[in-house]
Amino acid sequence: MCGIALIISGIRICKASSLFLESVPPASSPKAEQLVFSIDDLKAALRGRGPDSLRSKKVFLYPNTSSTVEEQEIISFIEGEEEKERDLAYLQRFEKKNKCLFGADGEAHELENGFPKFAAELHFVGATLQLRGINPIVQPLVDISGNILVYNGEIFGGIYINSDSNDTEILLQALGKCCSSNSHLCTITDSCDEKRQSSIPGVLSAIKGPWAVIYWQESSKTLWFGRDAIGRRSLLVHWPTLEDDRFMLSSVSPVSSIEQSSGIMLGFEAENGFNKLKFWEELPCGIYSRCFGSHKSDGFIFGEVRKHEWKNAMVKELLDWERVSVEPKPEDAKLSHCKVAREQHGMHSAHSNIFPSKSGPAQASISGPAKTVLIALKESVMRRTSLHTIFQAVTCDIRQEAHAPVAVLFSGGLDSMILAALLDECLDQSYEIDLLNVSFDGQSAPDRISAKAGVKELRRIAPSRRWKLVEIDADLSKLDLETKHVMSLINPANTYMDLNIGIALWLAARGSGCVYEGNNNDIDEDLECVEYKSKARIVLVGSGADEQCAGYGRHKTKYRQGSWLGLHEEMKLDMQRIWKRNLGRDDRCIADNGKEARFPFLDEDVIRTLLDIPLWEVANLDQPSGTGDKKILREVAQLLGLYEASVLPKRAIQFGTRIARESNRKNFGSNRAANQASAGSAAIHMPSNLT
Repeated sequence: MCGIALIISGIRICKASSLFLESVPPASSPKAEQLVFSIDDLKAALRGRGPDSLRSKKVFLYPNTSSTVEEQEIISFIEGEEEKERDLAYLQRFEKKNKCLFGADGEAHELENGFPKFAAELHFVGATLQLRGINPIVQPLVDISGNILVYNGEIFGGIYINSDSNDTEILLQALGKCCSSNSHLCTITDSCDEKRQSSIPGVLSAIKGPWAVIYWQESSKTLWFGRDAIGRRSLLVHWPTLEDDRFMLSSVSPVSSIEQSSGIMLGFEAENGFNKLKFWEELPCGIYSRCFGSHKSDGFIFGEVRKHEWKNAMVKELLDWERVSVEPKPEDAKLSHCKVAREQHGMHSAHSNIFPSKSGPAQASISGPAKTVLIALKESVMRRTSLHTIFQAVTCDIRQEAHAPVAVLFSGGLDSMILAALLDECLDQSYEIDLLNVSFDGQSAPDRISAKAGVKELRRIAPSRRWKLVEIDADLSKLDLETKHVMSLINPANTYMDLNIGIALWLAARGSGCVYEGNNNDIDEDLECVEYKSKARIVLVGSGADEQCAGYGRHKTKYRQGSWLGLHEEMKLDMQRIWKRNLGRDDRCIADNGKEARFPFLDEDVIRTLLDIPLWEVANLDQPSGTGDKKILREVAQLLGLYEASVLPKRAIQFGTRIARESNRKNFGSNRAANQASAGSAAIHMPSNLT
């Protein structure tokens, strides 16, 4: 996990073609939201995501010469007099090639901080949380050709990486071998395919795993940026406006203030009927390029943005999200009905056993598709929890038995129980597993109750594992500063639901709570709950399970209104907008603690596996909640021996932790008042004492 950013100034943005991103505001757009922050504020925001290193580099572009480079070298900007003198001397070596920059005395004209004022500037920033590779990595990375890469992601497939390598370094090597475009005409075509050379869209499309990337290709003077097709890593964009003509990309918004005399109010313009553009937007999933040129008439540098097609067939299939079989034939429906009767009988038999094992009687009636999903999920968890060499280096001076490299965001519900059980099968028995559980109502919150029941069930199926239930108790009335901070993390999301979810995720990922020390086979409330902070840098999260397996209440509504086809279309809509509604927000809130969120249910192979299964095998919404919703995952849980978890109903994090209730009381006085207010606007108001 890393934090990446880019600020481009001194360049005009223009449309390139019909492929140009529709969300880029025209010059005549309404007045845009103004945020006040410095580059240091941006670096501070990124530092939370990448605590291991932080660095920035600058590229300067000049009219007619395109860039101040010699032998493909890129100028780096590092604060300090020594580096400043080095870079100025470097510029002066271009006197013969760039006489427009220097006078007869060799002095640069109109210098500002040692550089010409009229230079356009690309400022790359990278903060690194290193999880792979034996050598320290400091981003931005620069290769011998002057290409620059800042990368936030993991490569789990598509590009080979051995256990000792760092995926950012390998990706830079792969991108460095790609052909370049005809930059002075700003034409990016399929010439790479014609030359049988690898292309940047081809390399990025091949990656299996979450990613967001910013890449400068020196040979073509082209900027590339984007995020994976599912949107598992955050990347925000600020399109140039009349108020702020910079083009910016960032993993996260800095803690900043909106220039409003009334203080900070997210969503203020929506509530009062103003049509004001947000400063930040979620960058839609895809691969983009921006090449640069200059007009001879005025010397200004301009940049054109294009969106490129995915080059990988599997990625295109996942984006289309078309299922092999949606509506059952009469014979399928009859077979499904018989199967339901057998499963219900099997579950009754399983629950008659007080301590069921993994090979309980209910497994006899479980379908082949559930076993296929189980295999795909286990492989997904294995890919996301392999301990690379970097872990050995980190833990060599720590007692192995006292280290938990991977944690689970844990409610004790169906999804987190499956992930915990699979993690046990994938992780060496010498490691502990932290189960991170948040409550805003002490021991009475539904998620705390189910978490304690869940860890008992996990201890029954995996008694040799050291499970640590980390109880994270919070009081919303005492979290004013944290609330302000999380508001910047969820930005551009601006509803109370987003804020409540964001706070719960942020607290869980921070991992500061207490654990009961004593007998590993049970939790004894008489034992002391000692303070504990999880050191796990990887957190498994169950995102994507509800969207793909019909876990939401609206799925049942659509099924009743439009039968199987209506259900399929609603699930498809959920998957195609998950990048905007959930994943960017969740990534920002979790990563701010120097933790990397990994989503096993959103693995490319898991998604493809679920789409290959008939919809009526995935869910049966004629059955009650806790049985037919996410039916196939309930069967997976039974295969793992998690019989109690397999019948738990869906419960959203904001309700399970009871933060929604506490938020309603704090901001509206009661749940009833909150419900009445929601009929108007759900915008967030920052209390005046926090501004």
